[in-house]
Amino acid sequence: MSQKLSNSEKLYRQAQKVLSGGVSRNTVFRQPYPNYANTASGCYITDIEGTVRTDFANNMAALIHGHSFPPIVDAVISQLKKGTAYTLASEIELSFAKHLIKRVQSFERIRFVNSGTEAVMAMIKASRAYTGRAKIAKAEGSYHGTYDFAEVSQTANPSNWGNIDNPSSVPLAHGTPPCVSNDVVIYPYNDVERTLAILDKQAADIACVIIDPVPHRVGMVPGNQEFVEAVYNWTRENGALMVFDEVITFRVKYGGAQENYKVSPDLTSLGKIIGGGFPVGAVAGREEVMKVFDPHEKNLLLPHSGTFSANPITMTAGYTAMQYFDKKAVTKLNRITDGAIGQIREVIKLLDIPVSITGAGSMFRMHLRPTPPNTYREAYENQEVKKLINELLDYMYYKENILMINTFSCMLSTVMTQKEIDQLTEGLYRAFKALKPKIEKLNKI
Repeated sequence: MSQKLSNSEKLYRQAQKVLSGGVSRNTVFRQPYPNYANTASGCYITDIEGTVRTDFANNMAALIHGHSFPPIVDAVISQLKKGTAYTLASEIELSFAKHLIKRVQSFERIRFVNSGTEAVMAMIKASRAYTGRAKIAKAEGSYHGTYDFAEVSQTANPSNWGNIDNPSSVPLAHGTPPCVSNDVVIYPYNDVERTLAILDKQAADIACVIIDPVPHRVGMVPGNQEFVEAVYNWTRENGALMVFDEVITFRVKYGGAQENYKVSPDLTSLGKIIGGGFPVGAVAGREEVMKVFDPHEKNLLLPHSGTFSANPITMTAGYTAMQYFDKKAVTKLNRITDGAIGQIREVIKLLDIPVSITGAGSMFRMHLRPTPPNTYREAYENQEVKKLINELLDYMYYKENILMINTFSCMLSTVMTQKEIDQLTEGLYRAFKALKPKIEKLNKI
């Protein structure tokens, strides 16, 4: 007698016939098949089987107010009746630009695009156009979207990452042209001496040094003040730009994670939370640099457009989301997150397991090691570690009905309360307890 298929499995079997791998983004893929969403509201998602899960992923950190936030829904419906996109400018684009420029000290001009990846692309191209140089420098292991140059050394591993004094530039996708890697300089994050030595060797060719102030893939360890200031000073001395990727980290403070530093970036890429749940990206920064986009310029260095850039639906949703993510909301959410981390550390202490936590603002990541990593190479996870993390994630997903990000991370939303924090903590207690022997064994190897 054959077992009855779930609704999700039925859909996935159909999806495999029309979508490569059955999905359009690997993020949602899970074995043996992904679940399909039915409805989502606040911090809860209900799939088509009727299972309700608490969402600590928030669409990969994009939903700062959770799902179906009523003020955003109402504002978007109102705009929807007026049109979704047109080949005219919109007043809401101006209102949103004013808000963001007022919000962040380093923003003098802004351009909206359609994704974080596109924002980073625009930031890199603007840096090249302004300096007339081709090369960029980025941290080993850092994620900056799906752009050939931004992807270099994103998943570097012990077999190919080379000497720490001169990290290799490792392409991500098979078939990436060799010239891409040649134009990307890799530095070790938070390592001032090595980074400056590496940058010095190619000083005349570097257009920009990209910094993610709390790089998720590097270990979600904030950039220290000394490191950021050293890079800033190096760029002043060598005619390059220091640019920040705040696509994820803009949630850390009211004015983004850059609010934590004494120096400011020349350009910043944005995305995720500034879209209010819709596809979005932006690049903002010094007026002098942003002039490369300006059609008034006699010599236009970077012609730039985009069919859906600054569309009124996204602008309306994003403007509403950011108005509600005011200083009070930021402080409250960060305080709730601090409380969650504190409770999880109590669980770790109670179970006496080798687990540590890193993060900033309303995001954190757990590591299956007793002390937090300080570098990408320390944070690097081999296949055995990844397998155990997947077991923990599956335990949380299937047994505790909690959705987390696949790096064993959480991105909180403003609609979360102590109830959800307690649910997460209790779920992690049971997950850690069930898999404690494997976690301990891992750290003895």
